[in-house]
Amino acid sequence: MKYNIIGRKVNLKDNFKERVYKKLGKFEKIYSDDAEATVTVTVEKNRQTVEVTIRDNGMMYRAESTALEMNDALDAVVDILGGQIRKNKTKLSKKMKPDSFEAYFADEDVDSDDELDDEDYAVVKTKTFSVKPLSVEEAILQMNLIGHEFFMFRNANSNEINVVYKRKNGTYGLLEPEV
Repeated sequence: MKYNIIGRKVNLKDNFKERVYKKLGKFEKIYSDDAEATVTVTVEKNRQTVEVTIRDNGMMYRAESTALEMNDALDAVVDILGGQIRKNKTKLSKKMKPDSFEAYFADEDVDSDDELDDEDYAVVKTKTFSVKPLSVEEAILQMNLIGHEFFMFRNANSNEINVVYKRKNGTYGLLEPEV
């Protein structure tokens, strides 16, 4: 796995980087050698946020946590990623290294009657709607008018389907397809 560690408003010490390698290293047996982990640490006033994004075989795994100490936030992020993998292990096993899950879960203390493994992703409602060409600003306005956290639209500039969404900190994000 390739690592990219970024510090925003902070100079990261070598011992934190070593901790990142050690903590995320336990996931290396699951991901391919081409996997890329991006760790971003942001320090703002009394809080430190650690965000980890792992890209592998066209899939993306992301977790974020905020704590008073960046080491605590890193621990929480690793737990979140482990939970995501544990929850979706049967679906992910088809896309990951063969037999990697048995090795990963042999190290973990997981109850054998874990009900998350049996969870199905059932679609309970389907909506259809016309997708009109809009600017990003118009799409954000439309999203706010209907009171949703996200809104899909056809971008008037690129003619591609895009999604705008409201972020946790109140700002907005835009999802665009990659060519």
